[in-house]
Amino acid sequence: MRSKHKVYVVELSKEVLDVKKFVNSNPAYVTGMPCVYVGMTGLDPDIRFDNHKAGILSNKYVTRFGIRLMTELFEHLNPMRLMSEMLVQNRPHDFQVMRALANFFTSCVLVMKVAI
Repeated sequence: MRSKHKVYVVELSKEVLDVKKFVNSNPAYVTGMPCVYVGMTGLDPDIRFDNHKAGILSNKYVTRFGIRLMTELFEHLNPMRLMSEMLVQNRPHDFQVMRALANFFTSCVLVMKVAI
């Protein structure tokens, strides 16, 4: 099964730390560390970043505070198979996999890797 999905990481301006909702959503933030947005797309990451900046299916923090793609953090990961594809391919015979939940876990793992 060939994947078309790519993970990408966008560096956000430190000005995002002036947004109370962003700060409250990231209580473990360590002063001095970069602020990032991690996403997954079927598009080329450059095109997806341009879409964010143009407000097309965008994340409000990337639209307002996105600076650049941090290719050094994600190029080696792409193309990426969805966790659900890996689970379906390698699951025990009596297991069923719910795609949305599997994709959620993939995103969590990626965020953890970027944070480390």
